[in-house]
Amino acid sequence: MSTSLREPTATPLVSPGAATALLDAYRPGIDRFLASPHHTLLGKGATAYVPHDTRPLTWRVRDVLNALRRAGAVAPIVVGSVPFAPDAPHSLASPRSVQWAPPLRQDPLIALPGPLPLEDTVWQVREVPTAERYSQAVADAVERMRAGEYTKVVLARTLELTAPDEPDLAAMLSRLARRDPAGYTFAVPSGPGRTLIGASPELLVARRRGRLIGNPLGGSAPRSPDLAEDVRRAAALLESPKDLHEHAVVVDAVREALAPFCTRLEVPERPTLARTAAMWHLSTTVTGALADPDVTALELASALHPTPAVCGTPTDVARAVIAESEPFDRGPYTGMVGWQDADGDGEWVVTIRCAEAEGHSLRLFAGAGVVAASSPEAETAETGAKFRTFLDAVGASL
Repeated sequence: MSTSLREPTATPLVSPGAATALLDAYRPGIDRFLASPHHTLLGKGATAYVPHDTRPLTWRVRDVLNALRRAGAVAPIVVGSVPFAPDAPHSLASPRSVQWAPPLRQDPLIALPGPLPLEDTVWQVREVPTAERYSQAVADAVERMRAGEYTKVVLARTLELTAPDEPDLAAMLSRLARRDPAGYTFAVPSGPGRTLIGASPELLVARRRGRLIGNPLGGSAPRSPDLAEDVRRAAALLESPKDLHEHAVVVDAVREALAPFCTRLEVPERPTLARTAAMWHLSTTVTGALADPDVTALELASALHPTPAVCGTPTDVARAVIAESEPFDRGPYTGMVGWQDADGDGEWVVTIRCAEAEGHSLRLFAGAGVVAASSPEAETAETGAKFRTFLDAVGASL
């Protein structure tokens, strides 16, 4: 991304080590931590919660922020997560205090080793569904797409991890941030006694004043520890007809959703590569100028959500296939996590490469985009590679 967002705060931290200081200060259950390539945010406590009612979510967020501003709050923001299902409860709140710092990738202390996973932790791992059942679901979807029922669906599976003791979420967050300091690392309450924690590579949309930027991903390949093989996989991904088609479906949907809001929308003709520690992704950076300066970041995000990168196309058909194929509730997975201020500026990230923690348990999520040219074996292997991001942070194996 080439555009940065303004940090709406009177308490910035700008000294070396400022970003890692916020990372180290995070406390699970009460704090909200978000790190992006442009800044690091830590919200302590909560002064107001966005209510659950029949009004559009964007209206409820606007009303909370306007009320806080009228009450004298300085640069109030709302932070949290919005789930995949449109009728599921969100978890959005305005922190009691907010601190901002430069991005983690610019903090020299992020290169220092973080806390290691406890070697004596014994994790019980349960696959839901099993890899075999997931592969069969992919095969069934491919058959239906070849028959012309729909174009794409994203199918996910989970790992349910249980340990004798509650996991150290602050240490996990630190390991996730150090593994991909240029990504989007987050930890926010997602419900009573639950925490959503993860490291997403994908920006849904960010808005700063009259401009927007998005970074849809679609089409992936696992990284390799061998440099030559890693480069070969990246080059192959850029030429893969299946992955280029999958990516084009996502970019076309993003263009269609954002164009009505813009006087100008720039969409490159060809994707580039984005990388995390575990995966290569096809990536397109979309930028635009807003026609209406009052359109907020959350309004733009809501117009995009869910993109074909996490659901499929047509959306309604893909949602139905997901409900039929996945034997679990996605909850916050493939929703969005982020923040917005009272001026409408903000940043929303696609909630992937994540887990939801509750008590002694962690539920990890991973999905793959399925198109008519998909291979069940390849898509199953892709989800396994995506689990690596969190399994490494946990200290567990599949």
